[in-house]
Amino acid sequence: MRRLISSGSRFEEEIGYSRAVVDGDHVWVSGTTGYDYATMSIQDDVVAQCEQAFDNIAAALAEAGASLDDVVRVFFIVPERADWEPCWPVIRARFHKARPAATLIHAGLLTPAIRIEIEVTARLPQKDPA
Repeated sequence: MRRLISSGSRFEEEIGYSRAVVDGDHVWVSGTTGYDYATMSIQDDVVAQCEQAFDNIAAALAEAGASLDDVVRVFFIVPERADWEPCWPVIRARFHKARPAATLIHAGLLTPAIRIEIEVTARLPQKDPA
């Protein structure tokens, strides 16, 4: 069964995509930035953006019935190489249990204000037969 999850971002409606898609026992979360939807703003600091991106991803995963511990694959996009290493402690803290397969590329993002984008794939936790 396929289920679409929205963050409420206007881009999802305007462009035609979902924050996440649940299909079977997999959850695919779209590339997610450090944009704070509660304040409708983005901080300049890459570490703060990384934290917020993980918060946004965790919210989508929770709506799907999963968590960051269920992530099996992660894809990072960072425009500036110097911004990558400062994010390592955040990534390590968020993925200390999951330890997913990972890829990083350096590429331009939607605007210069966006300093990191993170995409993940997760598997829904298996329910114990009771």
